[in-house]
Amino acid sequence: MGKWIALGVVGFLILCVVVFGLFVAGTYNSLVSLDQAVQAQWGQVENVYQRRLDLIPNLVQTVKGAAAFEKETFTAVAEARSKVGQISADTLKNATRDPQAFARFQQAQAGLSSALSRLMVVVERYPDLKATQAFRDLQAQLEGTENRIAVERMRYNDSARAFNSRRLSFPTNLIAGFFGSRFNEKAYFKAESGAEKAPKVQF
Repeated sequence: MGKWIALGVVGFLILCVVVFGLFVAGTYNSLVSLDQAVQAQWGQVENVYQRRLDLIPNLVQTVKGAAAFEKETFTAVAEARSKVGQISADTLKNATRDPQAFARFQQAQAGLSSALSRLMVVVERYPDLKATQAFRDLQAQLEGTENRIAVERMRYNDSARAFNSRRLSFPTNLIAGFFGSRFNEKAYFKAESGAEKAPKVQF
């Protein structure tokens, strides 16, 4: 009789271990899946920001032709673009797991947005420039890119929120903690300073 009780206890313990192992594996796999969704959306964010970065030299050259004396503005745009370019591939790769890297990325992009806004103010002083086809084409591309940036940032935040909700729930948070920084909480894109006011972007 005692032998059967012992076997029953051992069997129960084995069953508990198997169930726990399956739970851990399921939790790990769900975190991996959500993390991959965040990484994929981060790739889209990088893609649209890169598109904007690639448009800037053409935009600056087009404006320079009509506004040759606005050196300070062109320098500000060039410096802001350079700061974005200085963010290393490793930093970008780890940005979704490192809040400081994420903040550096967002800060550099905000600086570039600010410099571009100043450039557009310069354009207001040159009505002939606004009438050229080349500028109108670039304007349309830039407006489209800014819209894409807003959409991809929103989608990234949605992916990050789904991951964080799962990551911070109990008992998932205990299991995620075993894997160190592998499943760090994701940072969110936040509104830039002054975003509560409707932007006046005039070309």
